Amino acid sequence: MPGLIERMRQRYAQPESEAARIVEREVIGGNVGANGYTTLAQAERLLEQLSLSRRALLLDVGAGRGWPGLHLAARSGCRVVLTDVPEPALRLAMKSARRRRLYGRSSYVLADGAHLPFRDGLFHATVHTDTL
Repeated sequence: MPGLIERMRQRYAQPESEAARIVEREVIGGNVGANGYTTLAQAERLLEQLSLSRRALLLDVGAGRGWPGLHLAARSGCRVVLTDVPEPALRLAMKSARRRRLYGRSSYVLADGAHLPFRDGLFHATVHTDTL
């Protein structure tokens, strides 16, 4: 696992290219900061299924750069906690949160999805896309 974590750190430390933005638009359905394969339509379906309110607290496990957790928070008004291991990814997520005016409603915790440091029942919903 240490080798995988280092590869992910290196991947997220690379700047996004115009080619990556074009692929994201074509495959995901928009430039939303995706770092996996979950499409915009699938994220919207999650939004419908989770019925998140402004009082809800969402956990996004393996969040990478914050997709789709930040999107779900922006669309629903809920708060979101992003978790992942590569810190460069989560730093990018927080930059995105500031740009989207979600900084006060979003936070991150460096954590492996198998060892989450949260008490039971804290979150109203949990998402993990392209993680397992």
